[in-house]
Amino acid sequence: MAEANAKKQNKIVKFVKEVKSEMKKVVWPSKKQVVNNTLIVIAAVVIVGVIIAVLDTIFQWGLFELLLNRK
Repeated sequence: MAEANAKKQNKIVKFVKEVKSEMKKVVWPSKKQVVNNTLIVIAAVVIVGVIIAVLDTIFQWGLFELLLNRK
């Protein structure tokens, strides 16, 4: 039982050391890059939202006007 616990501890220690080693290799973006990427994402979300709203309006009009003959 004690041997199994020792093996688990060795695996955990090895894992933590490897994580620490990999984290040293990470290149973090600058604040300017983060702000720029955030603005790009927000713009993309707004554009896609407008496209979906326009398509929804067109399909709604088509459903009521053409298929159900309502006004």
